[in-house]
Amino acid sequence: MSGATTENINLETYDPFADAETGGSHTHSTDDTKAKRAASLVHIRIQQRTGRKSITTVQGIDRRYNFKKIVKAFKASFCCNGNVVEHPEHGQVIQLQGDHRHAVVSFLVEKKLCKKDQIKLHGWDK
Repeated sequence: MSGATTENINLETYDPFADAETGGSHTHSTDDTKAKRAASLVHIRIQQRTGRKSITTVQGIDRRYNFKKIVKAFKASFCCNGNVVEHPEHGQVIQLQGDHRHAVVSFLVEKKLCKKDQIKLHGWDK
């Protein structure tokens, strides 16, 4: 193999999911608006505990509201227990016993705590 030519080898790392994380756009102005919109979203998730037990978590409600009063209203409306947990990354997160995702969505929209298009529902469908 004397006189073999060396090829340019691309040794840069490539992340195939980078476009999915940024929404596929490369302009900063739309990225900023998407980041603001993502920051203003209310995420409602379900986490499986043991067996049939589950926890509904609500994250991203505006900080100007009193979370303890919201939990108190959730507990009375949904006949469940709940609390507010301080998460280091996500801030204050409301936890409710049981699967109350759809009830939480309708409650938040009825009480005008957020709009329907600001709510992101996660988890499997009932």
